[in-house]
Amino acid sequence: MRLLTTSLALLLIAATPAGANTFRERLYDPAAGVMVVAHRGCHAAAPDHGLASSAPENSLEALQRCIDIGVDMVETDVRRTQDGVLVIMHDPSVDRTTDGGGLVAKLTLAQIQALRLDGGDEAPPTLEAFLRAARGRVLVNLHLKGPFAAQAAEVARRADASDWVLFKARAKTDMSPIADQPLYRDVAFMPMVGEGAARDAGQLGQVITRQASGIRPIPAVETRRMGAQGFASVRDAAEAARVRVWANTLGMSSWKSFFGVSGDRRALRDPDTSWGRLIDQGVSIIQTDHPARLLGYLKSRRLRDGVTIATIGEASPSSTTHAALAGTR
Repeated sequence: MRLLTTSLALLLIAATPAGANTFRERLYDPAAGVMVVAHRGCHAAAPDHGLASSAPENSLEALQRCIDIGVDMVETDVRRTQDGVLVIMHDPSVDRTTDGGGLVAKLTLAQIQALRLDGGDEAPPTLEAFLRAARGRVLVNLHLKGPFAAQAAEVARRADASDWVLFKARAKTDMSPIADQPLYRDVAFMPMVGEGAARDAGQLGQVITRQASGIRPIPAVETRRMGAQGFASVRDAAEAARVRVWANTLGMSSWKSFFGVSGDRRALRDPDTSWGRLIDQGVSIIQTDHPARLLGYLKSRRLRDGVTIATIGEASPSSTTHAALAGTR
């Protein structure tokens, strides 16, 4: 695997107020070990960490588990209630994950808070409550289920969590750098790229080159629904731009097309041919439904060695050391 290096961490330190957290520095430094993203929080059982049962997805309990386990980032889904409040919920309706029913967009905040998440005893949290609980402890990737990025950014600022969130949006050929848009002025932004972003797979890398050419650096690119040729094009462009490559191993058929292997299900049986193969091909951020298992695998391969994560008040950024990803692809 090619040696992944970067100078973006230095740019980040210069552009970020004093006391910036080391999680965000790692995000902007592709040489700082493989990062683990928990899909909808750490909801799966993790017996090795004393968590014998599952937790509700997108819950504060699942968020706390991620913090306890040592996950780098939590992915969570955001929707808007009838009265305009942003809440954490994946589906358009509350039917699958709560004891109630109805569309989030047709329910008020009071009605949402009267519900209880299946498998737990808490109501679906608001975005603000979620970010306040995460601030200083873990990064949060926001999957917005509607056109309310500006509102979500304002919530992050109100919660004093701007340094702890990662926004994302789809990028296509000839789009100007999205990270330079005013609404992302003080939050991290990552473009998402799939096969439809360019006329052919070989041109997908051009999308990344363009997105990385702006004034504000991007930390990563999320790869979605692409084959091996498109992935290679994006990976090579990301490496040239000194940004991370993000892949999802959630058992989705789109991930299988990268290298002919499946996602999380296969990873639990044979991590070397799933998570390991992605890492060997240049991926340095992996989103999974089994973050505890992935963390264990990374530690067994010494891909977490030398990484010390300090939360607010525990240590200064200078206490963080980084492990380079090196090898032969």
